[in-house]
Amino acid sequence: MPPKRARYLTGDSFFAWDGDVLVVNILGKPSASKDAIGKPFGKQLKVSVTAAPEAGRATDHMLRFLAPHFGVSASDIEVVFGRMNVNKQLRITAPTKLPAIFGSQADQPSLFSSDRTVL
Repeated sequence: MPPKRARYLTGDSFFAWDGDVLVVNILGKPSASKDAIGKPFGKQLKVSVTAAPEAGRATDHMLRFLAPHFGVSASDIEVVFGRMNVNKQLRITAPTKLPAIFGSQADQPSLFSSDRTVL
């Protein structure tokens, strides 16, 4: 049996670090006009995708869209909960870069080498 993941690790923010894993709460918007990373909405980050919400396809599309923004492959992103829901939590293993919306709050100098990129 796999170890249980902390569901509410992010506290008052839309993201938190769990070692070298970035945990992000997402408020998804399927069937949008374009794929985009939006602004935080409370304790969630808005992410819009063009895929329709059919059998988890919008979530799969979201993972493929987000992966290059974090410098990882889609297989490095785990959906903790919300695969078939707009409210999701993702665990991104060892991201090598971060979207600008994460700003200076995301700095974890011990996790990455000096070539870490923030877009």
